[in-house]
Amino acid sequence: MITRIKWLIPLLLLIASISLAQVPKKTKTFTHADTLRGSLNPDRDWWDVQKYDIQVTPDFLTKTIEGITTITFKAVRNGQRMQIDLQEPMVIDKIEDATFSRQNNIALVDLPRPVKAGAIVRINIYYHGKPTESFNPPWDGGWVWKKDQLGRPWMSAACQGLGASVWYPCKDHQSDEPDSGATLSIFVPDSMVAVGNGRLVNKIIGNNGIAMYTWRVVNPINNYLIIPYIGKYVNFTDTLMGEKGKLDLSFWVLDYNLRKAREHFSQVKLMLRAFEYWMGPYPFYEDSYKLVDAPYLGMEHQSATAYGNRYMNGYLGKDLSNSGWGLKWDYIIVHESGHEWFANNITTKDIADEWVHEGITCYSEVLFTEYYYGKEAGNDYCYGLRSGIRNNEPLIGSYGVNQGGTGDIYPKGANLMHTIRHAINNDELFRGILRGLNSNFYHQTVTTGQVENYISHQSGFDFSKVFDQYLRHTQIPRLEFYIDSARPAIICRWTDCIDGFNLPLALPLSGIKISPGTNWQTFPITKNELESFKSSNIERLYYIKIKELSVKP
Repeated sequence: MITRIKWLIPLLLLIASISLAQVPKKTKTFTHADTLRGSLNPDRDWWDVQKYDIQVTPDFLTKTIEGITTITFKAVRNGQRMQIDLQEPMVIDKIEDATFSRQNNIALVDLPRPVKAGAIVRINIYYHGKPTESFNPPWDGGWVWKKDQLGRPWMSAACQGLGASVWYPCKDHQSDEPDSGATLSIFVPDSMVAVGNGRLVNKIIGNNGIAMYTWRVVNPINNYLIIPYIGKYVNFTDTLMGEKGKLDLSFWVLDYNLRKAREHFSQVKLMLRAFEYWMGPYPFYEDSYKLVDAPYLGMEHQSATAYGNRYMNGYLGKDLSNSGWGLKWDYIIVHESGHEWFANNITTKDIADEWVHEGITCYSEVLFTEYYYGKEAGNDYCYGLRSGIRNNEPLIGSYGVNQGGTGDIYPKGANLMHTIRHAINNDELFRGILRGLNSNFYHQTVTTGQVENYISHQSGFDFSKVFDQYLRHTQIPRLEFYIDSARPAIICRWTDCIDGFNLPLALPLSGIKISPGTNWQTFPITKNELESFKSSNIERLYYIKIKELSVKP
């Protein structure tokens, strides 16, 4: 989730870090290694991952791991050479029935014979090493070696942006999720417990003091979401009767957290009910919903959400919106679980489009607040998030080089969604769009263009200029207007915007609906409506600037 938190005073620092994403720091120039990591090439695009089977054995004392990754893939066209990603200083020991050469963070693998299109192939990769350690998880990526409050080993990983190849070999590109899911087998001392994504399918206690826990996900899952958690865990369970039937809920917490977890995690059902209402059924009923104590603040690991918010409401006890509403609920439970819909169910093909994950998920916090506390509470919360927006870079990053956008993807992305919602001026339609995104792009990887076009098509209005303004430019549009009380009418136009910017404005309580352009236009309204056309009312619903003129233009 993101290293972007050095530029604000403490409260704004918190607001900026709400994503928890590790999008690599922006650079002015990109290397060949960046291109190999961030783009598809002839050694990557001919094969499609079907499944990962990962075995990993960590050693807490030496901070090393060793393992075997089996990649099952389908050839979409003829091929023989593969790019496999595994970041230094990790070492590939051997690849069965294949030769390979290392090139920084990749291995070029030559299979023993050409693979014909349509064939299904499995390769076994043996590896070991001391993976990059995360010293400030989750903001910098890597393996996490910590101790719990009682001084016992507590291990995990957090690798969004930096990439799953920091600890296991894979095709480390967001566009290729294993169609048939993944298994993760974790070997640990039998005094420890290992937790992974999905459901526990096997637990074996060996005579050598080693236990093996095997977890399985049957749905597609992105590389960075496959994560082990190892500690002195205990488990309790619950169920929710949701839109698709019975959803199994599972909670894995450190033993000394059990009592407070039973009480605090009651918020999970509230979250799920609100999000199923707004965004559709939880996308991974087959794999269950799981919340796991993590040695860092949080992360959206699919069906195994990382939790580290110290059993407090807000964000470590603070309200990121400064509205008061953010202290009514646990930020990590709401935000990171919201990613199950936007990030895990709908994943962008390129991390440059990560606003889809973070902007819409940040807006899910607004929707949760509104669901339980009312629309004005949601408006308060969303408006409050604007204090964290810098507008120093576009939201969309650089394509093909594993480069995400600015930290504004969270609060500005949320306010973009708030703006579009009120421009649509039909909450049932807007809700249908959110649910439709999750059903039409169910378990898929997408581009921002697909999301933008879907919203425009379903809303019946071409929002392309609006998306272009907020995603690809940094200026915030300004509405200049003059109130002609004699007619009565509003004379207005958009400035500080791209050509053709055409955001419509609606104030639902007053019935006002206008469609300003970049040229001056006159919109007749009633005297009653005129009283509602105030800057404070408009800015609350739309992320724009306003300038009221005293002289008729």
